[in-house]
Amino acid sequence: MRYYFLFLSFLIIFSCQAPKETKVVNNASEIIVKKRKVELEKDRYNVAFLIMDGVFNTELTAPYDIFQHTIFRDSIKAMNTFLVANTLNPITTFEGIRLLPDYDYTSGNLPPIDILVVPSAEHHLDTDLEDAAMINFVKEVDKNATYITSHCDGAFVLAKAGLLDNSVSTTFPSDIGKMRAMFPHLDVREDVLFVHDGKYITSAGGAKSFEAALYLTELLYGKEKAQSLAGGLVIDWNVDEVPKIIVKP
Repeated sequence: MRYYFLFLSFLIIFSCQAPKETKVVNNASEIIVKKRKVELEKDRYNVAFLIMDGVFNTELTAPYDIFQHTIFRDSIKAMNTFLVANTLNPITTFEGIRLLPDYDYTSGNLPPIDILVVPSAEHHLDTDLEDAAMINFVKEVDKNATYITSHCDGAFVLAKAGLLDNSVSTTFPSDIGKMRAMFPHLDVREDVLFVHDGKYITSAGGAKSFEAALYLTELLYGKEKAQSLAGGLVIDWNVDEVPKIIVKP
């Protein structure tokens, strides 16, 4: 009996320990990453942000801020926001911030994705486009997602995946020529902050990533909620004043 209680005590102590830790070695430094369970609320839109090393802060954080703040608005179907990458190890943004992905898309253990956001990254014009696993992930998500959005050079990823073949799109202003040269069959527009064609919304990026994100919230929740979200971030929002192209809303 004494051994039984000792064994039981061991189980209780073990079960109360902190989440399992994984050692990650990066640039000769050792980082301890605590694995955590992502809690997704029911009856919300699942919004995945595709990240990789070199992702640019603004194109990630601007739409993330807008979408995450929907949980603070009443009487709407809010958004679960989470990060997906090809690893659960830390991702380093172009500006040097380290992020912990919530899901590894190579594991196949992903929740349904209603909205995919593809921020720009340092190598979206070259080596990232050779990442077959990443491109295939985007293609798979596209089959069931309600909206696919990109910011800045994230449009190159959508183009490489073939998502923009029959759609009008845009990208970072100084990279429009590169996108037209790389994908000559596409209809790439300039002098706009975003283009909405069907399920695809492509944005010029930078600080104007807020506009594309607010536009999508207005589509989903109406003008009053979108203006409330904008006001919470001290943004003047009027969709009628934004240079844009809406082909098929």
